[in-house]
Amino acid sequence: MRRIVWSVVLTWALSGVAVAETLTLDQALATVAAAHPDRRMAESDLEMSRADREQAASRQDFSLFLDGALRTGLRSDDGLPNAGDWRADNAGRLVARKPLLDFGRTGQAVAAADQDIAARQAELLNVESLRRIDIMVRYFDVLLADQQYVADNEFMTVAYLEWDKARERFEVGIGNRPDMLRLEAFYQDWRERRNASLQRMRITRQKLAHAMYRPGQLPTELAVPLLQDNARAIPDYESLQPWVMQRNPRVQVLQAQLAASDARLAAIRAERNPVLDAEVVGASYSRPSTTRDDVSAGLVFSIPLYQGGRVDARVARELSLKERRAAELEKLKLDLSDALLATLQEIEWLRGSGRAAADKQAEYRDWALERARAEYELELKTNLGNSMAETQAAQLRRRQVEFRLALALARLEAMSGGSLPPVEGAR
Repeated sequence: MRRIVWSVVLTWALSGVAVAETLTLDQALATVAAAHPDRRMAESDLEMSRADREQAASRQDFSLFLDGALRTGLRSDDGLPNAGDWRADNAGRLVARKPLLDFGRTGQAVAAADQDIAARQAELLNVESLRRIDIMVRYFDVLLADQQYVADNEFMTVAYLEWDKARERFEVGIGNRPDMLRLEAFYQDWRERRNASLQRMRITRQKLAHAMYRPGQLPTELAVPLLQDNARAIPDYESLQPWVMQRNPRVQVLQAQLAASDARLAAIRAERNPVLDAEVVGASYSRPSTTRDDVSAGLVFSIPLYQGGRVDARVARELSLKERRAAELEKLKLDLSDALLATLQEIEWLRGSGRAAADKQAEYRDWALERARAEYELELKTNLGNSMAETQAAQLRRRQVEFRLALALARLEAMSGGSLPPVEGAR
């Protein structure tokens, strides 16, 4: 009967847009690979970096082009007929050119592009880790919202029954109006909290659907995960800190960007170096001349002598960007150290006093519920409803501790690039 009532409540709360099948945490996490906008943006950045590399490498590609000129010229007396008249001097050229040496321009540009690709790949890994945590958060939020609704509904029911009894006594001349109004106000407060919990059931499901990139497909029932990894052994701060600094995706992003800046600086400075190309030309001219060749081949040198302040300005800009990246990396490492310590302390607290307190509260409430049931059957007391509500609240507290612990461990893995170092003596 309670399951039927719960299904009716969910159907009303979700307004007919829910998916009936039971969703598990593993199924939800499998949607990390879905084409979520966050993932598509990261993949787009990666593809742009790959295109930049192709563009940088194309500097050494063979090129073939056709150029021509339609013109006329006036030649002075050269002993030919019609000397001094305007005559056509058209030209067409087919030019093949292959860069041979640019003394670092292309090589450094390609090296910079390779580092940019490495940075984008690390950023994609970071996006996947963040999406995984976001899905876990949304999944747990749904379960907690459901449990909160059950607890608030129990408390509201108890408050309503107390108010209803007071009203009946007042109608027959027993009791007083202030007590009845106080109990009614108490009931209305719990009714408001229950209705707010009902709204959160819908909101949390929609956020989960969006995190999974399934808009409009709100899950009805979620399986409570076992969270066996909550008992896994983890390293201490001193051994984990260097591991995080080496494997953290954001650290790897900034380190790759710093390496890309160094390569770009070398490529920019190489603009002062000469360029050597091989060139083959086939030409046709409308007016013959002994100073022009129909076919020619040779090496073309280009030696920069003066370029103004263009190279210096680009170097200065790249140095500024590099300094900014270095500062970001230093700040990130400081923030990571703080976040790592806080996460480890949170895990220690949750596994210690947090879990113990929640378990004892749940154990006490289970005992109190059984006692209330026995007294209710013996008609000694009528506080069974309140004991049931307190039991639901205790179960909610225990679930909150386990979910928070699972999220802390997931954040720890994300900071470590997806894997933690082995712990000596742990199985």
